[in-house]
Amino acid sequence: EDTGPGGTYARLAELGYKPVHFREEIRSRMPSKHEAAQLSISAGTPVILICRTAFADEGRPVEINEMTLDAASYILEYDFDA
Repeated sequence: EDTGPGGTYARLAELGYKPVHFREEIRSRMPSKHEAAQLSISAGTPVILICRTAFADEGRPVEINEMTLDAASYILEYDFDA
């Protein structure tokens, strides 16, 4: 469903739950039969699993987004200060 301009995070902010911090857990594995069919990939193509949690002030989790990606089609790039 279309959440409108600004997407889900804009709707959360309107409700007073603006995300201020994100955490991602990343794993990889071989796909299940269902995942391979849904992603139109062979059973031998690994998938990347990303679980992103968005947090509002005071560490309150406000969204969990679970993604399954075809590992051969994505590059994950992270840029952060030490």
